[in-house]
Amino acid sequence: MSSRTTDDDPAGDGSAPTGSPPAGSAPPAGTGRSGERFGGLDTLLRFQSFFGLVLVFLASVVFSPRGDHGEIIFLTSENLFNLVRAISEIGIIAIGLTFVILIGGIDLSVGSLLGLAAVGSAVLLTADDYGVLAAIAVVLLAGLVFGLLQGLAVALLRVQAFIVTLAGLQMARGLARLWSGGETVPIIYGSGPGEAPLAFSLLGERTFNGIVPVPALMFAVLAVVAVAFLRGSAFSRHLYAVGGNEKAARLSGVPVNRVKVVAFGVCGLCAALAGIVHAGQLNTGSPNAGISYELDGIAAVVVGGTSLAGGRGSMVGTIAGALLLGVLNNILALNTVDTDLQLIIKGLVIVAAAALQRLRPNR
Repeated sequence: MSSRTTDDDPAGDGSAPTGSPPAGSAPPAGTGRSGERFGGLDTLLRFQSFFGLVLVFLASVVFSPRGDHGEIIFLTSENLFNLVRAISEIGIIAIGLTFVILIGGIDLSVGSLLGLAAVGSAVLLTADDYGVLAAIAVVLLAGLVFGLLQGLAVALLRVQAFIVTLAGLQMARGLARLWSGGETVPIIYGSGPGEAPLAFSLLGERTFNGIVPVPALMFAVLAVVAVAFLRGSAFSRHLYAVGGNEKAARLSGVPVNRVKVVAFGVCGLCAALAGIVHAGQLNTGSPNAGISYELDGIAAVVVGGTSLAGGRGSMVGTIAGALLLGVLNNILALNTVDTDLQLIIKGLVIVAAAALQRLRPNR
């Protein structure tokens, strides 16, 4: 889905120009069997993350180790829910990154912002005696403001998003270390001084009769909301318009600067939420938490089919991309594949996904 406009596609929606071809002219390119092949390739590339997810899932079933009674370990409910729990933080970050990448931007600060949010959650709940809701509200607000400030720098100061968020990466990591005194802050539950309310521990628990991890449920709910928002809101059309052709979007009345600022704000908010989930799962707030998470989040978005150039992609694709990488991580771990080799395999998958995007025709 793209808002790119060309001289042959004034509507910017991939539709052909109106009007009939002149009499005696050759049939337009892309019709007949060649057009069907073209459309088939376009469909395949549009849904590359889904086809990839199915292939990786089936391969995981085939190559999964077996249990004592011959059961496929990969398909056990325990393993599958652990898989979704493991990708919940990266998935939440990837949802936020999708907003930024759709406008042709990038955010390298999300991993450090996760660490800052995790530290903030731990310190507020223990050292500052905040309640759970108050601590969560403060941390989410901090993430939102951090993202909005980066968006303002990109939109108003015209500084490259790469530079702004690279600086943001350093600043968020520094703030996390200052806030924590450079130490990991443990979260100990209880009702005494320096102890966090027991309610926060729910982030590390399971619901629905002890089956579904709470982080996995949070990721699923956020994913549904994000998909519905991108499909049904006017703001989503502005995202695609800015990413597809910023100059044309500005001339057509789209509030380009506002769209950029909001996109970075949403990304910061999602990173802060992921930090809260991280603190709740591990019962600690570490200033070093989230290192390289920005790379995993960007990888999920790219594998999901969203173009780094902006203007093309979907939230459903991002979610499928996060699941694909999660399944890949899971089956490699189940087969005790060397961690260095795992990194190489994941890198090849990312390159393959990016290469497939190059094959997709601009329409």
